[in-house]
Amino acid sequence: MARLDGKVAIITGAASGMGLAGAQLFAREGASVVLTDVVTEALERETAALAESGAQATSSVLDVASPDSWQSAVSEAVTRFGRIDVLVNNAGIHIPKGILEAELDDWNKVLAVNTTGVWLGMKHVIPQMQEQGGGSIVNVSSIAGIVGGLSDAGGAAYSASKGAVRSLTKHAAQWFAKDGIRVNSIHPGAVFTGLAAAAGLTKETMAGQFGSAIPLPPHVGDPEDIGYGMVYLASDESKYVTGEELVIDGGWTTH
Repeated sequence: MARLDGKVAIITGAASGMGLAGAQLFAREGASVVLTDVVTEALERETAALAESGAQATSSVLDVASPDSWQSAVSEAVTRFGRIDVLVNNAGIHIPKGILEAELDDWNKVLAVNTTGVWLGMKHVIPQMQEQGGGSIVNVSSIAGIVGGLSDAGGAAYSASKGAVRSLTKHAAQWFAKDGIRVNSIHPGAVFTGLAAAAGLTKETMAGQFGSAIPLPPHVGDPEDIGYGMVYLASDESKYVTGEELVIDGGWTTH
């Protein structure tokens, strides 16, 4: 029996990076997966690839900062699969501007996706989980919500948004435990994703950049490292875990 047999999951930001890695692992572990993103071409391509491999996978274009978009995505998921057992709030953006450099539009844009998007996801999915009698929510925060410095790559709004996700997760864990709904956060450190590659970075250059902060070789993670954390928190293996922070950072925050 696979670890997620019979479960239905919505994953945001699933067209690439950690979200895509999570979707692929969820499908491999037997889940039916609704991949969501705003990057439609990549979303359709990756969903088709999963479906062709035999997975139960569908896609939904989702702007996480839009209540109407969330309502549509949740409705589509329930219509297609009949329930929602897992929500992974993974979508996020980053603008590398500090407190003095950022403009109000920069701040609002990051908070809209990274924090408001997480709140809206829970707001629209939790009633469905209450009706079913339970579920698991995994909110992807960051070590930037725990420590400062290099961890936020110079983004003040990013740091604030991820700290908010950390606290919001604990709030939800307290209020909805009675409904059998578990809510946990994942805090990645440096991870080599497609966005990093598009920026001209390699795993080696990233390792050189963060090696002094991250004690565990190769000093930079892969998207699958975060995806496996998602699988654990989505599965019944973590049935007695809620309100917790799963830090996956190669030891960065041990300093």
